[in-house]
Amino acid sequence: MKVPMETVCRVCGLDDGVTPLWNEYGVPQYVICACCATESGIGDDSLSQVREIRGYWVARGAEWDDPRLKPKDWNLLKQIANIPPEWR
Repeated sequence: MKVPMETVCRVCGLDDGVTPLWNEYGVPQYVICACCATESGIGDDSLSQVREIRGYWVARGAEWDDPRLKPKDWNLLKQIANIPPEWR
């Protein structure tokens, strides 16, 4: 069964709207998030793992893995709001 392609990081909510982290067949594309450094398909396939990784990332200051890509007007709460409900 085809599902929509996922472009939103399940951990931090970063969404470029283009790069598929999970394809339309639910297969991870093993893309590393520029914000939280989570690799799709590695530790983000269950809600408990996603919550654990997110908690660790936030507890460490929610730092960007690649600070060059961090928007000047970046807002953690707005970004986290992008996380799909099933991964909150």
